[in-house]
Amino acid sequence: MATVANPYRELFSAPGSLAFSITGFIARMPISMTGIGIIAMLSQMRGDYGLAGAVSAAFTLSMALIGPQVSRVVDRRGQGRVLLPATGISVASLGALLLCAHYDAPVWTLFVFAVLAGFMPSMAAMVRARWSELYSDSPKLHTAFSLESVIDELTFVVGPALSVALCTALFPEAGPLLAVIFLAVGVLLFVAQRKTEPAVRPPSEAAGGSVISNGAILGLVLTLTAGGVIVGAVDVVSVAFAEDQGSPAAAGIVISAYALGSGAAGLLFGMLKLTIPLPRLLLMGTAGTALTTLPLLIVGNIATLSVAVFVAGVFFAPTMIVIMGLVEKIVPGSKITEGMTWAITGLSIGVAMGAAVSGEAVDRFGPDGGFTVAVIAGAFALLVAALGYRLLTTRVREAERAGEQERTAAAPSQV
Repeated sequence: MATVANPYRELFSAPGSLAFSITGFIARMPISMTGIGIIAMLSQMRGDYGLAGAVSAAFTLSMALIGPQVSRVVDRRGQGRVLLPATGISVASLGALLLCAHYDAPVWTLFVFAVLAGFMPSMAAMVRARWSELYSDSPKLHTAFSLESVIDELTFVVGPALSVALCTALFPEAGPLLAVIFLAVGVLLFVAQRKTEPAVRPPSEAAGGSVISNGAILGLVLTLTAGGVIVGAVDVVSVAFAEDQGSPAAAGIVISAYALGSGAAGLLFGMLKLTIPLPRLLLMGTAGTALTTLPLLIVGNIATLSVAVFVAGVFFAPTMIVIMGLVEKIVPGSKITEGMTWAITGLSIGVAMGAAVSGEAVDRFGPDGGFTVAVIAGAFALLVAALGYRLLTTRVREAERAGEQERTAAAPSQV
């Protein structure tokens, strides 16, 4: 009998791929740990959840605005030259934030250093850029992006829980402190992997405006933002629903069910050979996402909620994988890191928005109000995908034609 090749094992046949994947995982953990860690730290030390949330929001917003600019410079100058100074600013600022919190410094200092900490680079985008460099125009890139989406899920499940547990079990600064250590050590080890660093394109090719000015990319970012709102809403409302049912600890089961559904679907999706065009897959994925939010409105207990969020999670990772594949196709190679960062930024903003808006909705209308936020976000994602379908299809065809012309020009002339 012929054995079936494991596409994930084949990914790591490229020299250096395992090293940059592992170090990249360590370096990206702080993104999920820092925001919630700031909240856990300041709420304990100053007893003010409003202040804690505001400082955390300042960090998240700063990272959303600065991150794509850092990645844009990376595309022009290379990961090795940019990641270390950007990380240095973020590490120093987070360290100063912890000291200000510990020594009860004025409130404004917390906001200043939280904003400067936003120089934290988008390591998920850096890792994807290396996969793109290794497997551009190869089916393996689809598998690589699938793996990355599952790793993203893992970091956003493990990171916040680890950060909060350390803050409450050890000392208030423990969660953010570990995030700082992960960031410094992870980026240093990642940058040391020089052989897999993406090549820097000529300056003239990298010149021009930001990729977010491309309507197709903006649509993809908005779609991921809507998806992030669903994730944030599920996290917050699951806690409220479990408390309403008299089983607060069961919230972890519900959140894990969502991550399990998404992660399993992402791994399976990465093993498929795609024959359906990516724009059509996006439309199908967002339709599934929208439809699977509806059962959240009729769940009656923890068991049915767990099943509902598991099914909803099944569409999340594949949709994110398709979006990353579209970004890789549409964005020029000279701007690939910036494009990936905008997509991940959209997701991060969505998660923060979903948590904030659904939390307010739960306070006013109960868990059903929070789930309604997820339903509206699902409908918005489908609407954006439907409106952008023709433009995406056109951009993909243009990119494929341009790629074919480049390959033809690069091929040796036959005599």
